[in-house]
Amino acid sequence: MPRDPRDRDDHDRKPKRGHRSDRETGSAQSAPTQRMLRVGELVRHKLADMLSRGDIHDDILQSTVITIPEVRMSTDLKLATAYVMPLGGRDIKSVLAALERNKRFIRGEIAHTINLKFSPDVRFREDESFGEATRIDQLLDSPKVRQDLDKPPTPALTKPDGDKS
Repeated sequence: MPRDPRDRDDHDRKPKRGHRSDRETGSAQSAPTQRMLRVGELVRHKLADMLSRGDIHDDILQSTVITIPEVRMSTDLKLATAYVMPLGGRDIKSVLAALERNKRFIRGEIAHTINLKFSPDVRFREDESFGEATRIDQLLDSPKVRQDLDKPPTPALTKPDGDKS
């Protein structure tokens, strides 16, 4: 028996024009697309180039060697989150403040270099991956883990009748 079109369930309805379903948009934790990764790398290279050449006229930024290990882009490419770490991890707060003060200039320079419809807004965050790597190294060097690594390997198990297979 044919169904009356007015009796459709919610899951039968198509999304409105311009709206995407949850399956199409993915969750907030979905993997970045190739375009997001590529644009993030372009932004990272431009930031690193600006910092190494001294294009940003700020005493703190010019006197500090800054590493930019990663730039993550939002799905619409309108927001770039740059993870930064000064050499040695010292004065991170002052470096972040200096980058925030020069955010408009940085965004303008990125817009001139990277051909996008919208210039991404750049925000700066402390990179915590170096601290996490140090923590993992300390865990691996701990006595509990050392004792597991120093144990002799267990011999291969054999069947009761002496056959190895």
